[in-house]
Amino acid sequence: IYLTFDPNTANSELRLADGNRKASRDWLTGGRAEHPERFEQCPQVLCREGLLDSAYWEVSWSGGADIGVTYNNISRNGDTASCLLGHNERSWSLECSSGFYTPSHNNKRFQSCSPEPFSNRVGVYLNCPEGTLSFFCVSKDAMVHLHTFTSTFTEPLYPGFWVWASDGSVTLCQVELNWERLLK
Repeated sequence: IYLTFDPNTANSELRLADGNRKASRDWLTGGRAEHPERFEQCPQVLCREGLLDSAYWEVSWSGGADIGVTYNNISRNGDTASCLLGHNERSWSLECSSGFYTPSHNNKRFQSCSPEPFSNRVGVYLNCPEGTLSFFCVSKDAMVHLHTFTSTFTEPLYPGFWVWASDGSVTLCQVELNWERLLK
């Protein structure tokens, strides 16, 4: 699937580049026009594409970020828990930090893991009909399962990204799905 960031949702501290496929934290960006879809306080951005079926995508990250999915009506303003990916019942996320991955949903953090080999590339497999959302650490020669959430998804889910590190970035990668990697 080919995903792109939605500039209307991008917080003013995020700079979008590469055809809206890279988001970097940039304190000097600012100046974006107000928009009802924009995250006002949290350095987050959603993709334009809402997903209702099965989809797989990969993201490379640097610094520190959360990679996840959310319903489109996640709060864009207000208290932190209602806005941040993984901190409410409307979103699921994987925190990506130096050496560790930590899944979270509804403000509950699950067991952190540090896969070998460690990579700054994450694969996300969403299967809405089956009610699963899986995260993988993807390297040249391996695809290590990190966590699977199970839920009943009732609306389209939007890939979302919280770039919390001051030097952080996320980039949507173009991939061809290799089902054999998922089955190992």
